[in-house]
Amino acid sequence: MTRYRVAIDIGGTFTDFVIADREAGYAFTGKSLTTPANQAEGVMSGLRDLVPNAYEIDFLVHGTTAGLNAFLERKGTRVLLITTAGLRDSYSIARGDRKELFALQYRKPQRLVPRRDVVEVRERLRWDGSVAEPLHEDDFEPIVARIVEQQIKAVAICFVHAYVNPAHELAAREILTRALPELSITLSHEVAKEWREYERASSAVLNAYIAPIVERYLGTLQSEIAGFGVKATLHVMQSNGGVMTATAARDLPIQTLLSGPVGGTIGGAGLASERQRPNLLCVDMGGTSFDLSLIVNGQPNVSTETELEGLPILMPLVDIHTIGAGGGSIAWLEAGALRVGPQSAGADPGPVCYGRGGTAPTVTDANLFLKRLDPTYFLGGRMRLDEEATALAIHDMATQVALDDVAFAEGMLAIVNAKMADAMRTITVKQGIDPRNFSLVAFGGAGPMHAVWLAKELEISEVIVPWSPGTFSAWGMLQTDIRHDVSQTFYRQLDGLPAGEVEEVYDSLEGQGREVLHGEGVVDEQIHFLRTADMRYVGQEYSVNVAADGLPDLAGISESFHEAHQTRYGHATPDAPVEFVNLRVAAMGGLDREAVGFRAPEEGEDPVTGQREAIFDGRTYATTIVLRRRLGPGARYSGPLVVEEETATTVVPPGYVVEVDPLGNMLITPEASQR
Repeated sequence: MTRYRVAIDIGGTFTDFVIADREAGYAFTGKSLTTPANQAEGVMSGLRDLVPNAYEIDFLVHGTTAGLNAFLERKGTRVLLITTAGLRDSYSIARGDRKELFALQYRKPQRLVPRRDVVEVRERLRWDGSVAEPLHEDDFEPIVARIVEQQIKAVAICFVHAYVNPAHELAAREILTRALPELSITLSHEVAKEWREYERASSAVLNAYIAPIVERYLGTLQSEIAGFGVKATLHVMQSNGGVMTATAARDLPIQTLLSGPVGGTIGGAGLASERQRPNLLCVDMGGTSFDLSLIVNGQPNVSTETELEGLPILMPLVDIHTIGAGGGSIAWLEAGALRVGPQSAGADPGPVCYGRGGTAPTVTDANLFLKRLDPTYFLGGRMRLDEEATALAIHDMATQVALDDVAFAEGMLAIVNAKMADAMRTITVKQGIDPRNFSLVAFGGAGPMHAVWLAKELEISEVIVPWSPGTFSAWGMLQTDIRHDVSQTFYRQLDGLPAGEVEEVYDSLEGQGREVLHGEGVVDEQIHFLRTADMRYVGQEYSVNVAADGLPDLAGISESFHEAHQTRYGHATPDAPVEFVNLRVAAMGGLDREAVGFRAPEEGEDPVTGQREAIFDGRTYATTIVLRRRLGPGARYSGPLVVEEETATTVVPPGYVVEVDPLGNMLITPEASQR
């Protein structure tokens, strides 16, 4: 018998669980402390506590930060990069642009592979994939000897024009595998089958850099869940907004880099459809980070490439902007001035109020000190917070900057709110998007506590706090499909191009995608495809991605490109010649999405549990305390108000009103007198 669909989101402080129960017809949630040394321990701890019969799980998906953390902390494995003879320095030289135009002492971002670990082999392909010089197998003998002598665990291979003809990269892997069967090998054409050698090499190197760590983590987790009795295949959230099996993720770990934050964006897309709010600004504030993304016209904002710490990555991914601001962000002093974050107390030792050894006050401590958190109801009462230790820590630091304790605590929150608001402007105002046309969706354990202040900063008139906001990213993972992206470089001008040539390439790409989905157990009835194309004006360097669904109507695609160019850059030239750069297909395998969502409470229980003296703008207010699980559709309250639930706390300051919609979402808006 199968009963449960389980989603797990591993954060910096907590690991979140959403369990959809088919038999009961609704979903329930839970949390466990993240175990940074071995994330699988926190996952298994939560599963044992929340799922009574593991064999009843028929779908299991999770987002992991194992690869991203290894990259950000520079704790990946040593990589040897093998390139075409004569191109050894292309990875080190990178591009000539400066990421910081006015930095007098600008330095290029640090590469993951130093020049000494880049080696050459003789081979050469022409631009059309024809062989100019065959691969010399004897060039690998010293490379194999070096790998053995220096105990190198991972290799990335990037040959020129391999995206057109991968034969030499495949042969190189075969040579290395024969000599070193345990070696982790990444081929650039399998990570990014696209032009631009440096970006393709960078993507391959990053995949190789995190591969052994992600492979080891996923292998351990697969083994442990099988030992627990779970028969379902483990799936992993991808950066592109889809899911893939853990086995596939072990082959391409780069696809998991943003797998945790993306779940919240996909949840936002589901919310946009349910609430008929096409434009949403999603903010996810957890214990360590603050993640932002946009839903535009009902769809996540997706890019075909990105940069992480200045290093380019070629792969489709949901656009997510992240800064170091969360409930665990630590207050510190610099030259007598107060700073907050990006350093975080994380899960260990955590904020002072956790009583696990933390000594510096955090954002969570400030909220507790201002009585916006209930020390006896944190995580639904499973964890008690230490108010006395928090008050002492805040007082000690407040005296160093000559502030009273209340002003210091509110100052901490004002600083972190300003940082988050500035990040919100980065993906809206600075991109030519007016945030006033959006609703703010706040989730994560700390997001609903700060949402109203963030909306006020950007003049956003509506805040939406979804069902179980502290586990919303995990909920989003249950709203997606299996997805694999395939692409092919296709340099052709539209003028005079037969539509049949474009259709032929798309048919080939869809065949590749169908084959991959079949390998993951998806049947034809569940498969559908999304076509897009990277296009540009002739003579341009960079391209714009546009939708190309259905048969290739070249006139329609051209019109879509001009519109997209106008939106992106503020201008378009309809009479200028246009060309294709890459054709792309997203191969989608449909998944079951039933038994997930809000359960209305039974009538009769009063949502109001009491009052608490909370502080807002230096004043103490008698603040109503409401239990969210007792809030039914149509419930309406005016601030000041604190709404408590197991996964998060929502703070509604004076001058605002909250109302519950039919789907269980809380809608927070200014009172009529303040609009």
